[in-house]
Amino acid sequence: MRTTPPFRADHVGSLLRPAALLRAREDFAAGRIPAERLREVEDEAIREVVRAQEEVGLRSATDGEFRRTSWHMDFIYRLGGVGQATDENIKVKFHSEQGDVEFVSAALRVHDRVTLPETIFGDAFTYLRDQVTTATPKLTIPSPNMVHYRGGPASIDPAVYPDMERFWSDLSTAYAEEVARLGELGCTYLQFDDTSLAYLNDPAQRAEIAERGDDADHLHLRYIKQINDALVRKPEGMSVTTHMCRGNFRSSWVASGGYDFVAEALFGELAVDGFFLEFDDERSGGFEPLRFVPKGKAVVLGLVTTKRGALESKDDLKRRVEEASKYVDLDQLCLSPQCGFSSVVDGNSLTREEQFAKLRLIVETAEEIWG
Repeated sequence: MRTTPPFRADHVGSLLRPAALLRAREDFAAGRIPAERLREVEDEAIREVVRAQEEVGLRSATDGEFRRTSWHMDFIYRLGGVGQATDENIKVKFHSEQGDVEFVSAALRVHDRVTLPETIFGDAFTYLRDQVTTATPKLTIPSPNMVHYRGGPASIDPAVYPDMERFWSDLSTAYAEEVARLGELGCTYLQFDDTSLAYLNDPAQRAEIAERGDDADHLHLRYIKQINDALVRKPEGMSVTTHMCRGNFRSSWVASGGYDFVAEALFGELAVDGFFLEFDDERSGGFEPLRFVPKGKAVVLGLVTTKRGALESKDDLKRRVEEASKYVDLDQLCLSPQCGFSSVVDGNSLTREEQFAKLRLIVETAEEIWG
C-alpha cells in the first residue's frame, strides 16, 4: 500500500458545484448577499463534498475548488504584478462530439514585477485541514507555466521585463515562496495543474505557439525548468504531483495527441513525485511514452473520464492498467479520473451521483488491483 501521495485511488481536484453554491455566487455578484454569507455557503458545501469523498474511500480530499471561479485564474490574478487586460479578450475553442464551444475571458497582463504579496489559497487550505477532513488534504494550484502560456510574450510588458530571463526568475521566486509557505502551513500534498506540457504535444498548438513568437520546439524545456525552480524550497515531507490536461470545459477539450513530444524530458527531468496523466480516449495516445518514467516516480493513470456520466467497466480498467504496466512497473501506477469534474464554475455534463459513482469505481478497482 502506498503511504504517501499520490495514492492508488486518487482524483485530480475539482468537483461539481452544488446548486446552492452556484446561486450564492450569483447573489454575491449581484450584490444581494455579503461576502460573509457567500463564505458560509462555501464552507457548508465543502464540508459536504469532503464527507462524500471520504465515504467513497478516497485517502486524499480537496475542497472541490469550490471557492474558485476557475482552476487557474483565481490564483494567477493574486500574484503581484499580474492582472486582467481591460481592452482585450482571449478566445479558446473547445471541441466535443456535439460540436465546438468557445470560452472567452479577459486577457492576462503582466504589468509589474511578479511577486507573492500573500500566501495564495492559504486560508482555503487551513480550513480544509483543520475543520473538515480526516483524509490527507490536497491543494491544487496552477503551474507557473500557466502565467506565460495563457498570453505568451505579448502579455508581458516589455517596459517591466525588457529581459525575459528576469521575468522567469521573478516567477520562479514567487512560486518557490508560495511552496515554502504552504509547507509551513502543513501542506503535505500539493499539485501543479498544467495544460502547457500536454498542449505542446499537439502540432496545431505548437503552430500557434510558433506564430506568436515562442520557440515551440523547445518551450517544454523552459516549462520543465520553471516547475523545477518553483520546487527548490519544497519542504521535506511534501509530495508534489502535476496534472497535465488537454483542456476541460463543459465536457469539451482543446488539444489532442499522446505525450510523445515531451515525454523523454518531462518524465526524466521534472522534479515531481507523480504525474497525473489523461488516458481516457484515443486523443491521449498510447502508453509507450511511459517507458521514460524513472524508478521512484508515480504515474496516476487517468482512465476514468469526467466528460460523460457513463460508468466504465472494472474489467476494461484492469486491462488498461495491465497494458500500461508493460512500460512502467505496476507498483508505480495509480488510478484516477482523467481530469477534474468542474475545472471552472460550469461543470461537465454529468450528475453529482455519476461523479461519485466514478470515484467509488476508482477506489474499488484500485483495491482489487493493488490490495
